Amino acid sequence: TAARNDLSVLTVPAFKDNYLWLIHDGVHAAVVDPGDAAPILAALATHGLTLTAILLTHHHADHIGGVPALLNRFKVPVFGPRSDGIDAVTVALDEGDTVTVPGLDLALDVLEVPGHTLGHIAYVRRTPGLHWLFCGDTLFAGGCGRLFEGTPAQMAASLEKLAALPEDTEVYCAHEYTLSNLRFALAVEPGNEALALRMRDESAKRAAELPTVPSSIGLERRTNPFLRYREPEVMESLTAAGRLAGGATPVQAFAALREWKNVF
Repeated sequence: TAARNDLSVLTVPAFKDNYLWLIHDGVHAAVVDPGDAAPILAALATHGLTLTAILLTHHHADHIGGVPALLNRFKVPVFGPRSDGIDAVTVALDEGDTVTVPGLDLALDVLEVPGHTLGHIAYVRRTPGLHWLFCGDTLFAGGCGRLFEGTPAQMAASLEKLAALPEDTEVYCAHEYTLSNLRFALAVEPGNEALALRMRDESAKRAAELPTVPSSIGLERRTNPFLRYREPEVMESLTAAGRLAGGATPVQAFAALREWKNVF
């Protein structure tokens, strides 16, 4: 993991395909979405780190399940969405808030990105030349989260908000779903050369047992169908698959795309 201004992001795999993120400076660490405490405790011990904060994006168990055990070991603040029903949150966050992460030289801006859950938030580091996004299950590498609670219009708007971040923003999503997402993307937009190239690159990473995350906002804009649902080829594929009628709105196209992915 390359150091970024003396801060690094450690990839901590968990469960079958989750990624938990440890942001650290070699001494202190903040964890994003600790669904399981054991791999986090192991990583802290291996790297000689002390936990100083917990950052949560939404209420699903694979993102918050490790919080109680971590709090048993470390008395730290738990930052999280105000309205996503997480009892453990001690610092409730809304759109436009900025988190100054205890123990680290790190400020993170909060974006509300409803869709996967209604109260879902994302964290953005805006340090010039060092742009990071921790987006939970809203934006994935090559895809987006399922709409468990929100509407297609909400999710489309949330993704537009993330797509508007600088192109060099590193996207730290929470799952290794990239190859299955890209297989769908290629079915939807077979003429996209950047997408074909990405499939080759990411397949090589997975063959070498390397993570495909983080990606970047620029790469997502060029290859992620859920940011490209207005593109003519995407609309044509939806129509050809019998999933979209003529004269459909962009949000209807987005909804049809997400429904197609659900059964792909």
